[in-house]
Amino acid sequence: MDGTDGTNALGDFLRARRALVRPEDAGLTGGGLRRVPGLRREEVALLAGISADYYLRLEQGRDRNPSVQVLEAIARVLRLDAAATGHLIALGGQARPRARPSVLSAGEAPASAAVPRSILQLIDGWTHNPAYVQNTFSDALAANALATAVSPNYRPGVNLLRAVFLDPAERELRRDWEELTEEGVAVLRTQAGPDVADPRLQRLVGELSVRSERFRALWGRHDVRTRAGRLSRLRHPQVGDLELHSDKLSIDGADGLTLVVFHAEPGSRSAELLEILGSLAAPDRAPGTPEPSPEQRGTPEQ
Repeated sequence: MDGTDGTNALGDFLRARRALVRPEDAGLTGGGLRRVPGLRREEVALLAGISADYYLRLEQGRDRNPSVQVLEAIARVLRLDAAATGHLIALGGQARPRARPSVLSAGEAPASAAVPRSILQLIDGWTHNPAYVQNTFSDALAANALATAVSPNYRPGVNLLRAVFLDPAERELRRDWEELTEEGVAVLRTQAGPDVADPRLQRLVGELSVRSERFRALWGRHDVRTRAGRLSRLRHPQVGDLELHSDKLSIDGADGLTLVVFHAEPGSRSAELLEILGSLAAPDRAPGTPEPSPEQRGTPEQ
């Protein structure tokens, strides 16, 4: 697996990213036939103002403590954005990796107790906004009823990245599947940072690399992207086409947890359909049967 054994994450990233830069984009002309796409090592070194031998040592993992100035110069040559530059600097050992939870294996119960009780109560009270809580590696830890109505995979115990790549129903749901998968892999790469040796992360990447050709190709690109809100375009089997905005909010006091909330444009057709979906998803309880508690909704079945 490319870049998942933790032995030379910096070199893996540099090789992958220079292969994506066309010589003409870097201001180079000519150069004859090329056996591989992208820039040559000596071209990156020249444009970054460092020696070719030093750059070779970086790619081969023989120098793992380059200065921030050197890494920023290489980032400019490789045309990296701010998120990718930060990722490169972290791989170079110049930023301390933040504490993060391990990714869940298939069928592994999440630590739902990590979700603050107030957050469980909050999302449980939202009847017009699908909402769920995930950790840094897209394990769903809690969800309200409307989120589960949008997708059955929005429920505790599901790794959402695994679902979007391997569940045919999820691919059918996502009209923007290509964009979503590209973003999801780039965010996973960003969240992993220089610490790519976590056994559970390796299992997730290994499983997806074996079972999904698209994941394997995207993971090999070493794209990075910070987690941000987006417009989700869905084709729901019950109500049809939906367009839902998602906002992703960090939860204070719960390191690495994100609250994801969906909403439709007020007065839009998507808002009407979301209202219908909410009616269809309303629990059909016998008179006198109590509403499930937020803790129950945030805890997977045993």
